Amino acid sequence: MAKKTLADFPISNEWKPQNPDILQLYSIPTPNGVKVSIALEELGVPYDAHLIPFSEVSNPPFLSLNPNNKIPAIIDPDGPGGEALGLFESGAILIYLAEKYGKLLPSDPARKYETIQWLMFQMGGIGPMIGQFGFFFKFAGQEIEDKRPMERYRDESKRLLNVLNQRLEGREWIMGDDYTIADIAIFPWIRGAKVFYKAEEELELAKFPNVLTWLDRCLARPASEKGLAIPSRD
Repeated sequence: MAKKTLADFPISNEWKPQNPDILQLYSIPTPNGVKVSIALEELGVPYDAHLIPFSEVSNPPFLSLNPNNKIPAIIDPDGPGGEALGLFESGAILIYLAEKYGKLLPSDPARKYETIQWLMFQMGGIGPMIGQFGFFFKFAGQEIEDKRPMERYRDESKRLLNVLNQRLEGREWIMGDDYTIADIAIFPWIRGAKVFYKAEEELELAKFPNVLTWLDRCLARPASEKGLAIPSRD
């Protein structure tokens, strides 16, 4: 049986690759989307970046790659065994890339799983809670007179920020001296709370100084500066 190639993925007919031999990223620069572009920039991996408008994620071409109609997603033409591999869920993509290229994830088994633990902390906590808070604080949820939903997500976001603040006490990065996929997964959400939701005061971010100084360190990395704007919205 012939190995699967990029051409076997219907999405490649809708968003045509500039170079079919390199990794294909389908995304938009949201806190979830930029995780993968930042990781790819850190790893120095060549890739084509395709901007996927929110209006397209529920259409058949994109659903053929991610039936959960969310960005980001990737196709690696050189996946395991030399066969093309499609992946969705940003956390799974980060683990895959880090393991394939041997960076951003400690090789020591205990530290590896500790890193994945903090990645899951973002996937199950930081991302969903800050995202829901942002909906009720900044977007259509503002129209709801009952503020208890917003307050619930705000307070849980603050609790999670405190957990992160404690973890970062005396550490440069979440895993100490090692910058990892855990940092890459979490910091875009803290940036989003400040820049996108403009909720610095509502979340009392000043009470989490370790988080803020760590965020500055993350943002200062060249790969972050570049990856935060990929794919271009223009």
